[in-house]
Amino acid sequence: AVSSPKGLMVPVVRNAEQMSLAEIEAEIKRLAIKARDGKLAIDEMTGGTFTITNGGVFGSMMSTPIINPPQSAILAVGQAIKKPIVNHSGTELSIATVMKVTLSVDHRAIDGALGSELLNQIRYNLENPELMLALN
Repeated sequence: AVSSPKGLMVPVVRNAEQMSLAEIEAEIKRLAIKARDGKLAIDEMTGGTFTITNGGVFGSMMSTPIINPPQSAILAVGQAIKKPIVNHSGTELSIATVMKVTLSVDHRAIDGALGSELLNQIRYNLENPELMLALN
C-alpha cells in the first residue's frame, strides 16, 4: 500500500512468486512512484491476492489491517524500534531492534494455522537475512 496525494493506493505486483527479491523490490518501487505521481492505472490496482502495508513509515508501532476483498490476507509491518529484551532462559538483558508484524486473513481462504506459520517464517527470515539473499 502506498500513501499518495489521492489517498492510500494498493498497487498489485503480479507474478511475484516468479521474481527474485531484487525484481520484486524494483517493481514495488516502480509502482510506488506511479502511485505517488497519480499515474497508477486501475488495472494496476486490481486482482491482488495479498497486501503488505507498512505503517511503520508513519511511526505506527502496530496495526490490525482489514482485508480488501477479493484479497485473502494483509500483512502489516510496524516501526522497528530498539527495546530491552530478556533472552529465552531469562538470565540476560540486551537491547534489540524489535518490529511488530500482524497478519489478517480471510479464514474462508486461509487456515489460521497456516497464517501463524507464515508469520513465524517471516520472523525467521528477518532474523536471518543472509538466508533470503542466498535464495536469489
